[in-house]
Amino acid sequence: MQDASLLLFEILSRRIPPSARSWLERVERVTGTGAGLVGRPDARESESSTWFDLDRFLATFTAAVRVLGRAQLGLHPDERDALEAAGVAAGVAGVVDGRALDELGRVTMLAQVSRRLPAPELESLLRVCYEQGDGRERQALLRALPFLTEGERFVPLAVEACRTNELPIFEAIACDNPYPAAYFPDLNFNQLVLKAMFMGVALARIIGLDRRRSGELARMAEDFASERRAAGRSVPADIGLLSLDHERERATRIPE
Repeated sequence: MQDASLLLFEILSRRIPPSARSWLERVERVTGTGAGLVGRPDARESESSTWFDLDRFLATFTAAVRVLGRAQLGLHPDERDALEAAGVAAGVAGVVDGRALDELGRVTMLAQVSRRLPAPELESLLRVCYEQGDGRERQALLRALPFLTEGERFVPLAVEACRTNELPIFEAIACDNPYPAAYFPDLNFNQLVLKAMFMGVALARIIGLDRRRSGELARMAEDFASERRAAGRSVPADIGLLSLDHERERATRIPE
């Protein structure tokens, strides 16, 4: 089974213009891909690294939009299949399919460096990237989470991102992203779903909602709907997706 980070790198390599080749070489250096660390089981065991340069990584990360541009990426069917089979969460191909090329570049950088950077440094790097990054950099980081090693480490950062009132950033973690369903505790996942309804995000875009649906989430959704009705406000048309009755009806429906 091929490493998902290497698949991302291959997909990126096939898409970038010739003028971006020097940037791609920098990516290999700043992520340790070209530092003889690939496949070394001890590469992430120490508390610190001697090869990693934070400033150079951040400069390369920031430069992605200038070098790669914002042209939309469309995955080929074989690329989608390879990503889905690479051992990461189901639905992960949708994280990068249809996104901008600069975002793929940043997701690839984070996926690559997560294989080689010691865990404490990786957590610190993500925090710096999120706190210092602009909106597009934050979106890329959140979409990179399913590709990172030991993904459960980054739940606090992902939960924090859900508190944003900026729709593009919220969508980056909540929509077409398998990370919340895979790692969020029930309370945080339920809060994400309710906020999606509040912000007008289609519930069908929340990957894994069908298996994370629960009686508690259904109750919270009904309370939300009651408050909306009492205030004379509309109720999201897709709120029925959170009802356990909806699931039972679908399971018992007789095929035509």
